[in-house]
Formats: sequence, structure tokens, C-alpha cells
Amino acid sequence: MKVKLIGALAVFAAIAVLAFTVGTHAAPNTTKATPAAVTLPAAHSANASAPEPHPQIREAIASLRRAKEHMEHAAHDFGGHRVEALHATEEAIHQLEVCLKYDKD
Repeated sequence: MKVKLIGALAVFAAIAVLAFTVGTHAAPNTTKATPAAVTLPAAHSANASAPEPHPQIREAIASLRRAKEHMEHAAHDFGGHRVEALHATEEAIHQLEVCLKYDKD
């Protein structure tokens, strides 16, 4: 009974971490341009100040990788759901990487 409760809490915690990580928005870019950057030609300054594309997707991938590593090294099997959860996590990571690959913006 105690093992099932701990396993259920661990799965719930992993789901909660992923939900909050994926559901949160990235902080706005608050860096200010330096006077030297303002005087550069437009081609150089555009590349230097371009925001990172899709920070939420990249953070979701990082969170999923951390959750996967945690599940791989956990002392229990999450109520028998560890193998299926690992497979689903790997598939989610793969799908997000495919999304980034096909982004042409």
C-alpha cells in the first residue's frame, strides 16, 4: 500500500512538473541594446539580437529529458508504469524535436 502511494505521488509530481513547465510562458527578453550595437549595420545587429526560436518547446524538451533520467534511475517502478512512461517520454521528446526541425520561420 505504501509503495503504491509513493509511486502514485512520484508520477503525479512528474506530471505536475511537466504541466507547469510546458504551461508557463518564457520571460520577455529584457536585454538592452548597447550603443555599439545600435551603430552596427542592420545585417549584423539583426543576427546578434534575434530571440531564441520557440523557448517553450526547448524548455519542454529539457524538462522531459530530466523527467526521463529521473525515471530511469528511480528506485521503484512507479506502480508498474515506468516502462510505458519512459516510452511515452521518449516519443514526446522525439515529436518536439521534429517540430523544431520543420520550423522554417
